[in-house]
Amino acid sequence: MKSAWIMGLSVLVAAGTTLAGPPATQPSKPIPADQMLSRMLRPADEPAKPVAAPSQPAAIDKSTGTGAVAPGAPALTVMREGSYLVDRVGRMNRTADGQQEEFTFDSDGKAMKDPPVVLLPNLKLMAMEQAVKGSSRDLRFRITGVVTEYNGRNYVLLEKVVVVTDAGQQF
Repeated sequence: MKSAWIMGLSVLVAAGTTLAGPPATQPSKPIPADQMLSRMLRPADEPAKPVAAPSQPAAIDKSTGTGAVAPGAPALTVMREGSYLVDRVGRMNRTADGQQEEFTFDSDGKAMKDPPVVLLPNLKLMAMEQAVKGSSRDLRFRITGVVTEYNGRNYVLLEKVVVVTDAGQQF
């Protein structure tokens, strides 16, 4: 029964392609490269039209996070527990309540979807704090560590911390 149905379907497909003939958009013979190039470099028949300004400003979408722009703004999600942050650059800040240190990622030139992560206390965090106290400028760090998750927030246990200088070199 199945084989008869498959045979019938294949006959219909073969008949449809035979009746359709060659596609109308393709030329009957290939165009030489120099002719194709001259066609591509020829000015357009119609002048370009400027993009019209939107009639109303973009609405703020409260469902995807503070300051997200509707429509289609992605919701920031937490990273999976056990995943690794490898050589991520950013800055150390205090949380809003001032109780913990968090790491705010620098822009990676991509989607910029990574929310700040709380830094778990260990010797690497202590070294970061001492580096910040001993410096008169805003320091950037390159960190590596394992991510944990608790109550919808990400935390990172640092394994490697390097201070990044302005020229992009490390010391």
